[in-house]
Amino acid sequence: MKVYIKNKFWSLGGGSTVVDENKNPVFQVKGKVFSITRKKYLCDMEGNKLFKIRNKWFNWFIHKAYIYDSNNNKVATVKDKWFNYKQDYFVTGYKDEIKIDGKFFSLTTQILRNGEVVGTIRRKINLILDSFELEASEEDMPFMIALVIAIDNITDKKYK
Repeated sequence: MKVYIKNKFWSLGGGSTVVDENKNPVFQVKGKVFSITRKKYLCDMEGNKLFKIRNKWFNWFIHKAYIYDSNNNKVATVKDKWFNYKQDYFVTGYKDEIKIDGKFFSLTTQILRNGEVVGTIRRKINLILDSFELEASEEDMPFMIALVIAIDNITDKKYK
C-alpha cells in the first residue's frame, strides 16, 4: 500500500494530510498549536487517536522523538546518531528491531524490521512543504506513518 503524507500549507499546529494513491484521505495528523515538543496525533478519519508523536524537550547531541499508543503508553523511541551524515535513525523500545536506513543526499530511505525491508520512504522535493511517499503493508501503515512523522519532527527540530 502507498500513502502520501503532505504537510498542510497553513496549519498552526503542523498538521498533515495522509492520502492513498487515489487521493482519498486515510489518516489525519493533528498538531498542537503551542507545543515545545512538536506534539502531533495520528488519527483515523473518524478522529480516533491512534498514536501520539512528540520530540524530547531538550536534546544535547542525539535527537529523539517518542511514539505513544492511544492509551498513552510509550511504544517506541526514535533517535539519530551524534554525527548523522547518512541520515540513519534507530527505533528502540519497540517489540521488533527497527532501523531507518538512509543514504547521504538520498531521497529514498528503507525501513528495516529485524534486518528485512518492510517499508520505503521517498521524500518529495518541494521548497515550501515537506511531503513523503510511504510504501508499506496495510497492517503496519499507522505505525509506519508515525515513524515518518517522528523523523520529520526530529529533522525540523534540528534544522529549523
